[in-house]
Amino acid sequence: MTDAAPEHASRLVVQQSFPRPRPTTNPYLVMLRDAVGAVPGVEVRTFDWKGALLGRYDVFHVHWPEILVSGQSPLKALVRQALTVALVTKLRLTRTPIVRTEHNLELPSGISRRERVLLRWIERRTALWVRLNDETPEHADALGALIPHGHYVDWFARWPWPSREAGRVSYFGFIRRYKGVDGLVRAFRDVRGDDRRLHAAGKPSTPELAHGLEQLAADDPRVSLDLRFLDDEDLIDVVRRAELVVLPYREMHNSGGVLTALSLGRPVLVPANEVNARLADEVGADWVRQYADELGPDDVEHALDAASRLDDDARPDLSARDWDRAGEAHVAAYRRAIAATRGRRAVGGRRARP
Repeated sequence: MTDAAPEHASRLVVQQSFPRPRPTTNPYLVMLRDAVGAVPGVEVRTFDWKGALLGRYDVFHVHWPEILVSGQSPLKALVRQALTVALVTKLRLTRTPIVRTEHNLELPSGISRRERVLLRWIERRTALWVRLNDETPEHADALGALIPHGHYVDWFARWPWPSREAGRVSYFGFIRRYKGVDGLVRAFRDVRGDDRRLHAAGKPSTPELAHGLEQLAADDPRVSLDLRFLDDEDLIDVVRRAELVVLPYREMHNSGGVLTALSLGRPVLVPANEVNARLADEVGADWVRQYADELGPDDVEHALDAASRLDDDARPDLSARDWDRAGEAHVAAYRRAIAATRGRRAVGGRRARP
């Protein structure tokens, strides 16, 4: 194979690891595609195996590589794993850098030994890691770029935004054990006030988890559940009708959910950690309230009282997370990765130092 060089020296072709967006695609990926593609001289391609294996492009940007090596059946997983081996081999032979956005710090749990080996191989081949916040550790053996997670204000602007309901607390998003929704329901059952309500909405990962939440909620008429996937309009309704959004994740590092609530003008209550502390410094403590240890009813009550003092039409300052900045920053990161990997003039950039 030969270098996958573009037709013009200034043109940059970016191959993303996600397929053409569907209604259920994470909006972060859609906005990233659009923001990078809006930079002059840049072409963005979404993923399919034929294009990734046979196409010519300058950089491969991967987000959740476990998707590449997994399948709905053992046979499909094996086929995908073989294709992944072919893809990474192609990238190595053509000196096409891998850029990886580090959404999660650890490999997924419950994966096979073969998947783990392939994911570690992709990590070793990564030329540049995109960190979404300051608390993500840097990789000593690779380049790095800090590009904050963009906001969702423009994404949600196409739909109407309902007004809040006093005393309403909401949780939204996929319901998994580590997200602590069961702990939120338990804490809320001891929150004082018949005029306060909790609405938890999202699709549980297992029937057992759904059944457990239904049992917890059955004893308190103030608690309601909507255990299904939320489209964008449903999500806006759940968030905007709330006075406070609570996201009680037991593990929280890069949370698109927090930025979703803030983009929709609703304050959040989240676990205390360095990432959330920095976000509170950025947008204001009135918008990002934190609790220590296990979530308790007092945490919810105090956060609700504070949220009630915000105007319904108030908005946090999310200007540091505008997508035009993110698009330009990603393109600069791609060019650095190309220069470092090829050891010669980057596409449209200066020659890399030896």
